[in-house]
Amino acid sequence: MSLSYVVTGGGRGIGRAVVERLSAQGTVIAVERDSGAPAWAGPEVVTLVGDAADEAVVERAADLAQDAGTLAGTPGAIVNVTSHQARRAVPGSLPYSTAKAAIEGLTRALAVEYGRRGVRVNAVAPGSVATERYEEFLAAATPEAAAGISRDMARLHPLGRVAKPDEIAAAVAYLLSDGAAFVNGATLPVDGGRSVLGLDLEAKE
Repeated sequence: MSLSYVVTGGGRGIGRAVVERLSAQGTVIAVERDSGAPAWAGPEVVTLVGDAADEAVVERAADLAQDAGTLAGTPGAIVNVTSHQARRAVPGSLPYSTAKAAIEGLTRALAVEYGRRGVRVNAVAPGSVATERYEEFLAAATPEAAAGISRDMARLHPLGRVAKPDEIAAAVAYLLSDGAAFVNGATLPVDGGRSVLGLDLEAKE
């Protein structure tokens, strides 16, 4: 049986890393709002330009995935992307933290509703990730400011660095795999220990 996947936000950042990893295992429908973002996609990637909030776009993605492999009405898995801030908010992040906490609640509710139908629903919660946006943010800063930001980010993560997008993608691929066949309703921290450290950068060491 061929495998098919739908990845929203698949044109850049974590989404792109997920698409690249999953495309080695089957056909990936990459949903992306920016028409120019998925230009790198290979033959196993079908690009669908549109907003995943649009029901018609989601239905089209499901149809394309069904054409490529078995999807609708069969057992499968969903992985949502949340954040360490869903459980440990930082100042100034009220809307973001609230939205991510809602995704974790949605993950648990869907796991209960659809587990009996053979659909597992889990989530990954990254810390800071060296996506294109992160690199552009550093590049726009002065060298001194960028160095300071990098030092602060290293201190916030017990592993001493931010994540690479592929490291998040690896966790997503695991939760989608048969190796996680009995994992359902879980949120997996992929944050290098940031959420358990809880460092306040304004506190004195």
